[in-house]
Amino acid sequence: MQKVFFIISAILLLSLSCNSQNENSSRGYIVEVGDLAPDFSVETIEGDTFTLSENIGKVVMLQFTASWCRVCHIEMPHIEKEIWLPLKDKNFIVVGIDRDEPLDMVKKFANKTGITYPLALDTGGDVFNLYAEKSAGITRNVVINQEGEIVYLTRLFDKEEFSAMKDVIFNLVK
Repeated sequence: MQKVFFIISAILLLSLSCNSQNENSSRGYIVEVGDLAPDFSVETIEGDTFTLSENIGKVVMLQFTASWCRVCHIEMPHIEKEIWLPLKDKNFIVVGIDRDEPLDMVKKFANKTGITYPLALDTGGDVFNLYAEKSAGITRNVVINQEGEIVYLTRLFDKEEFSAMKDVIFNLVK
């Protein structure tokens, strides 16, 4: 009887471990590295339109964010200082995609974080839903190469992952 209980317990633990690994490997994304990035258009807080497909030939970093996201407040100054400022005059663009917040709130958020890269409105979270599960959290970054393919995905702000993402971006922009 104890052997049967042990075997059943081991199977259950293995099953839970596999499910956990699958969830962690996607981290809520519905896209994968190697996929063509889903196209979209958004309006920036300055009133400009950003359309992903019009930026083929550039390296693009999408940063999904929101003013209520504590981790976003930590990550955004790093994106500004370590990625955007050194590369903004190269063949590169960062676009912050603010998830489902009104314009006045997003403008205050941009001022509070001190970012100068474009920040766009994602009314209803429609753009977010092209890349991640509706219930998935932010912050997350999607790096897209000059051909429009996803080459790197991040979730939250991990210094090692952020550093690896920077390396990918800088190597692509060279």
